[in-house]
Amino acid sequence: MRKSTTRTTSLAAAGVLGLVLTGCGTASDPDSGGSDADSSKPLTVAASPTPHADILNFVKKDLAEDAGLDLNVREFSDYVLPNNATESGEVDANFFQHKPYLDDFNKKKGTNIVPVVNVELEPLGLYSDKAESVEELESGQTVALPNDATNEGRALHLLDEHGLIELKKGAGQDATLGDIADKKGLKFKEMEAPSVPRALSDVDAAVVNGNYALEADLNPEEDALAAEEAEGNPYSNFLAVKKGNENDPRVKKLAKLLNSDEVKQYIEKKYKGAIVPVFGPVSS
Repeated sequence: MRKSTTRTTSLAAAGVLGLVLTGCGTASDPDSGGSDADSSKPLTVAASPTPHADILNFVKKDLAEDAGLDLNVREFSDYVLPNNATESGEVDANFFQHKPYLDDFNKKKGTNIVPVVNVELEPLGLYSDKAESVEELESGQTVALPNDATNEGRALHLLDEHGLIELKKGAGQDATLGDIADKKGLKFKEMEAPSVPRALSDVDAAVVNGNYALEADLNPEEDALAAEEAEGNPYSNFLAVKKGNENDPRVKKLAKLLNSDEVKQYIEKKYKGAIVPVFGPVSS
């Protein structure tokens, strides 16, 4: 496995066990922007296990009590249930996704989920058990890709920027296999994102989401043949709520804690570059 990383500024969301949802009610009156929510009630946040639930559990254990926040973390193993649960009011917020994914989800599902604050970026990486460099990938070999709309496009841009394929001019963030102008002999295996790292032994290379790479003990800085840069990357993961709940005082407390120096230090120490702290408002 290659231990030095070729980085890219490519245009660049989230898995162990999904828990059964139980109703906990909506956090607030949507018309009030959540400002009249009872701040003494627990705030329940849906999250994928790594790194999102890890970060939230750090906040719960080390920061929430002093901030007067009763935080409850629920883990889910896919990209659909957390938004559905947030929309229905079964949870108050979620933390697992990036803006391109959320925009696509809202459009297709008719949901009204909105971002609150950026927290971290999980660099997408190209990994291989067989090749030591991008240059060793050849015509006839197979590359596994995540099959959801935004992450497949993100993966294809990564391959394009490293010369492994050529995308058609104007191919956007939601590029698909049909947007490849020249495959350069490569074959592609589309898979659900959580399954991609498990396919590494069966394919010649795979483009893996950062959170799933972590679960497979892969680090984009050390193990990837190519990986994304954080600067200018639109794929930061954020805290999100149903529209109208942005001003829930509990949500505001959590947003502030997630952008604290303590969380920054936790991310940097625990993930050593595999996850990058990216704080502040979410770009529209």
